[in-house]
Amino acid sequence: MKGIGKFICIAEYRGNPVHSAVHTGITDYLHSEWSLLLFAVIVLLFILACLGLRYVQGIDISEEDIEEKGEEDRHQSQYFFVIRELTAREIKRKYARSYLGIIWSVLNPLLTMAVMSLIFSTMFRRAIDNYPIYYLTGSIIWNLFSSATNAAMTALVDNKSLLLKSKLPKQTFVLSRVYTALVNFGYTFAAYICMLVVFHIQPVWTMLLFPIDVLLVLLFAAGISYFLSIAYVFFADIKYLYGILLTLWMYLSAIFYPADALPEIMQAVISFNPIYLSVYIARECVMYGRMPDYVVWIKLIAAAGLSFIFGFRFFRRKQNLVMQKL
Repeated sequence: MKGIGKFICIAEYRGNPVHSAVHTGITDYLHSEWSLLLFAVIVLLFILACLGLRYVQGIDISEEDIEEKGEEDRHQSQYFFVIRELTAREIKRKYARSYLGIIWSVLNPLLTMAVMSLIFSTMFRRAIDNYPIYYLTGSIIWNLFSSATNAAMTALVDNKSLLLKSKLPKQTFVLSRVYTALVNFGYTFAAYICMLVVFHIQPVWTMLLFPIDVLLVLLFAAGISYFLSIAYVFFADIKYLYGILLTLWMYLSAIFYPADALPEIMQAVISFNPIYLSVYIARECVMYGRMPDYVVWIKLIAAAGLSFIFGFRFFRRKQNLVMQKL
């Protein structure tokens, strides 16, 4: 009798409408989002293995080639050629010993998105719709900025021999690191587009504003990169201090949580954070199909413009001291 009673209790529990709804919801969520996510990752890995990795491994750039090109023609148009060659060399060097190579530019943000969604999607389900895309939108903007500034910080020291041998403008080496971050962003953006399709984000005209947002982030990052590249020559510990600052900066950019969850005073603080402003614009334009408030645009444009202008002027004023220090 006890066995029959236990069986009846289990049957009644499984027949409970609440239990059935929860079980159905979880099953649908796993099949509709995570299964599609896994499928999209596999497809992207195959495509990039055939195209992107082949391109990067085919690059063979040496410092002698860059120096020779700089000596042959120093016109402004040739500086862009040097930036492209330096970028190609940096990408090849970064993934030289990696089996998957540049595929990690796609795989890393997708895997991070999966982990963050698994942890926080339930916590913020009521506050955030479509959490995986919410996180990924903020993550790709943040990674563009952080990777550009981190790499550009050591640009002058890493290219010491080339700086001393050639007469190329010194900002060329800083801009090449920023451009490298943009190239990596391009691979990540391809994955981002696939995720938009997977999660049924409808195309709207406001998505056309997204490239403007990316351009403003690059200008802001370039200005910060000018400061950091000079500072690193004279004070190498800035690399570690900046790493701590980036951690704080990331938490103040509302990458994985809704800004509305913060106290009002903190919301006021992050409203002047250029990276948060860029993330907010990206989400409004892409996820929600809305035109961001013009005040946000003004703040971001001002921050990007001031950062680039003051950073470039500081770099030009201190670049001769760099040669003496090197």
